[in-house]
Amino acid sequence: MPSILITGCSSGIGHHAAHTLSKRGWQVFATCRKPEDCDRLRSEGLDSFVLDYTDKATIHDAMARTLGATGGTLDAVFNNGAFAIPGATEDLPTDALRSIFETNLFGWHELTRAVLPVMRAQGHGRIVQNSSVLGLAGLKWRGAYVATKFALEGLSDVLRLELAGTGIHVVLIEPGPVTSRIRQNSIPHFERWIDWENSPRAQQYRDTLLARLYDKSDPDFFELPPDAVTRRLIAAVESRRPRPRYYVTTPTYVLGGLRRVLPTRLLDYVLGKL
Repeated sequence: MPSILITGCSSGIGHHAAHTLSKRGWQVFATCRKPEDCDRLRSEGLDSFVLDYTDKATIHDAMARTLGATGGTLDAVFNNGAFAIPGATEDLPTDALRSIFETNLFGWHELTRAVLPVMRAQGHGRIVQNSSVLGLAGLKWRGAYVATKFALEGLSDVLRLELAGTGIHVVLIEPGPVTSRIRQNSIPHFERWIDWENSPRAQQYRDTLLARLYDKSDPDFFELPPDAVTRRLIAAVESRRPRPRYYVTTPTYVLGGLRRVLPTRLLDYVLGKL
């Protein structure tokens, strides 16, 4: 039975992926940041325990529990847990940027480094990174999240090159709008870090971001359910020769193409309208 460790399984993409792969015969280790979410997942029939990207001890405890259950092997890891801090980049305190990098990049790197010796010893493995269309193109009000995803893209590209010939594949999944709780989960981070009322952009916050953040109920244009990402994850971990990248949703295909063909000023014009 192949095995996979998935992070960020409390809801959305991670939750759907964990249940789907379990039904496909994978031994799934579905991790969450909060113990109460792990309790819920165990009641749903999944093997779940805590992995908090900001706490190195939980990362290595999760690896120890995983290897104890598999006899020392692990076929795949799906780095998925992340959060956003909406707000103008000029209003983003440096400590806020440090906090989001701890979860969205540094914790992923810690887990990846922990699993690599296992995969090297067994001669194969899949490291799947849930990136974003925002790892391909930046959009206003999303500077912190964009920074982490651009960094993830670069780090993953280099890791893929360095692991060539080892049997370990590094795969990026790049979703656009997918149904999840990332918007709701970003509200406490926005309220903690962004002093929007004293920002020179205060009126822009009132006109745009606040309504989207607090009042939005309709899905985004082109939004897809989590199974769209799970399908790409299945390809990434079950294909004999997985692609380096898998796009998900129309916006990713469109923006990925525009980035390749448009000069920067024209691309800026297009992105500025979004």
